[in-house]
Amino acid sequence: MDFSSPKSVKTNGIRMEYFEQGEGPAVLLLHGFPELPYSWRHVADPIAAAGFRVIVPAQRGYGGTDAPRGPESYTVKNLVADLTGLLDSLNIAEAIWVGHDWGGMPAWYSAHYAPDRVRGIASIGLPYVHLGEYDLVEAYDQLLGPQNYMRAFQEPGSAEALLQGDVAHTFRSILRGRGYTRDEFEAAPAEVRELPAGVFVGEPMLFGDPIVTDDELAYYVRTFTSSGFTGPLNWYRALHADYLEAQGLDYAIDKPALMIKVTDDWFFQRGATDGIAEFVPRLTFAVIDDAAHWVQQEKPAEVVKLLVPWLVDNFGDRTDAP
Repeated sequence: MDFSSPKSVKTNGIRMEYFEQGEGPAVLLLHGFPELPYSWRHVADPIAAAGFRVIVPAQRGYGGTDAPRGPESYTVKNLVADLTGLLDSLNIAEAIWVGHDWGGMPAWYSAHYAPDRVRGIASIGLPYVHLGEYDLVEAYDQLLGPQNYMRAFQEPGSAEALLQGDVAHTFRSILRGRGYTRDEFEAAPAEVRELPAGVFVGEPMLFGDPIVTDDELAYYVRTFTSSGFTGPLNWYRALHADYLEAQGLDYAIDKPALMIKVTDDWFFQRGATDGIAEFVPRLTFAVIDDAAHWVQQEKPAEVVKLLVPWLVDNFGDRTDAP
């Protein structure tokens, strides 16, 4: 996939940038924080080669997509509306929604906010979270401590200063593979396990060796130097509104689903994926060992090995007629 030539459409009141390749059933690849469509560069082509139309948007606030200043428009419900509007513009009735990290949130919640637009759901890393049961920021305060990154990201300006002060340093610090294993992380001092915002600039340095080339790093640096971090951070600042919007949801998801757990992704607690099948009965569960958070860049072959057969087995024999 050529990530140097974006397309764009108007959707849900914003201009959204996206990339696409291939023909067949539509697959949305949804990036996380602080990533870009480019994070799927190793995965998009094999999916397209397997007979799918791969669509990789820059989500609200990222890259060449519009980034409204206030956080109120960054709720998961509105992110899903962005993506259904993209599908409308492309005359696509349904898609398989595949997310990594925070991209997994609109992927999971597409089943609630746009169920008729969903063939299936896959999430890499991010467990299925019941947004209406608790405010995630408050939950992280209790789970990790009040200095955790999610709480720190709530303060406008301070997180931007941390991440934008030296964009190259930020991405040199985080675009790395496994460093601390989960066992090592859980044995670390409390101030490390609290996951302060400094982890995104290597303070403390919990990641391992770089997983990007100089040219790949430059792509991230160039894009975020232009776009800034306020839009991406607004996803976190909308979490209380997410909690309010999700009140009363029936959390059952009656769609084929794939959950890929990454053993040493310590951004998610041990056991965070337990019990998902109770609410997602058509779930396939898979594990990638010896990898960390940015797994589709660290171990793309393993992601492809799990994701592509699941796509083919569940959706490869279906047409994409609207």
